[in-house]
Parts: sequence; structure tokens; C-alpha cells
Amino acid sequence: MGKRFKSIEEGQREFIRRQKIYFVATAACDGRVNVSPKGMDTLRVLSANRVVWLNLTGSGNETAAHLLQNDRMTLMFCAFEGDPLILRLYGRARAVYPGEAAWDEWIREFPAMPGARQLMDMHVDLVQTSCGMGVPLFDFAGERDGLKRWAEKRGPQGIEEYWREHNRLSLDGRPTKVPGY
Repeated sequence: MGKRFKSIEEGQREFIRRQKIYFVATAACDGRVNVSPKGMDTLRVLSANRVVWLNLTGSGNETAAHLLQNDRMTLMFCAFEGDPLILRLYGRARAVYPGEAAWDEWIREFPAMPGARQLMDMHVDLVQTSCGMGVPLFDFAGERDGLKRWAEKRGPQGIEEYWREHNRLSLDGRPTKVPGY
């Protein structure tokens, strides 16, 4: 049932493009493992072995903290409609921050989103598919706009204040290198 690939094939790329939600998993060498759901048109497949996703301001910043110590990352996509499929991307990643050359190059790939915090640049070294027959069917009702409205209301200065108060350290007290701090 499960298959392994050295890179993202064209059909897999199209499957990824259609997904409304994906999950990101990271872990430091010790402490908590983090799994976060992502959405809002924040992922781009740049090549057969390269994915970039836009990390927006949230209640934590675990991914950034983990990547400073351990650069392993897994992305998981599930078919919630149509034929069953689970697709995982395994690889190594780094956070890219505003002001870095890569940020200026890649941020143009995404719609303007207030609260953009980091871009996560992932080199994919393994793609794995599995059946997904245990994943339920769901209908997509639409994107939520609460995060966008919250970030717009706070404004750039308010977002930086939020980063300083809530995003500088992980749950395990590790630094996150949040922009500006």
C-alpha cells in the first residue's frame, strides 16, 4: 500500500496544490514534539525536492525553535475528498526571515498576508504515500478570516509586540529567533 519516492512527482505536486490543509511536524532533540495544522494558501512546491511554506503569527513558534536545534521536518497531506491518500514529505528545513535575500525572493510567491513571520524552506529527501482509507471524508466550507482580521487590527507594530510577548520562546523555553529579537 505505501510507496516511497526520492522526489515529488508531478501527480503528487498537483495533489499538494489542491489541499486546503496540511500538517507540519518538528521536534528538538528533547522536549515536546510539535504538530501544527496549516492552510490559507501558504505552501509552494518550488521543485521536485524543494518546498517553501509561509509561517504566519500564531500562539506559539515551536517550528522555528525546533529548527534552530534540529532541522528535521515532516509535512503531511491527507485526501479528505475523492480517492483516499496520505502523502508525507520528509526532509531538512530552515527558517527564512524578513530582510534575508531568500525572503525577498520567495515572499512574492504568496498573497500578501499580515502577520507573516517566517518562510520555512524545506529540502525534501523522501516522499511517502500510504492508503489513507481510514481518513474520513470532509467538505471544505471555506477559509477562516479570523487570523487575518486579528493581524490587520494589531498592525505591524502590534504584531512585533505580540512576537516579543508570545513568540520569542518555545513551550520548552528554547529561543525562536523571531524577527527582530
